[in-house]
Amino acid sequence: MKILIVDDSKAMRMIVMRHLRQAGFGHHTLDEAGNGVEALASVTASRPDLILCDWNMPEMNGLEFLTSLRARSLDVPFGFVTTESSPEMRANATNAGAAFLIAKPFTVEMFQTALAPYLN
Repeated sequence: MKILIVDDSKAMRMIVMRHLRQAGFGHHTLDEAGNGVEALASVTASRPDLILCDWNMPEMNGLEFLTSLRARSLDVPFGFVTTESSPEMRANATNAGAAFLIAKPFTVEMFQTALAPYLN
């Protein structure tokens, strides 16, 4: 399976990848994008099986990216990995079609719990 990691911070993408490996998901193909615009092009070209996305990014934020995906009828499972974890943000994520939200700072166990239904 292919996982697309979207975050404007290269360091954070590397941290997410490390957590994925530690959570037992390292055998999947891991792709990266630095913002929603890059991610939208990547989804169109390579069709990932799961997307992990930051909320706040330049050019196109995570919520705009998710909304754009759903407007194109692309129903790939999508989860946020973000510091945005207020009840309002969680509701916005769910209403836009996100399957889950992992709040920073996160743990390996949080990845195992959130991703198991999609990657096992």
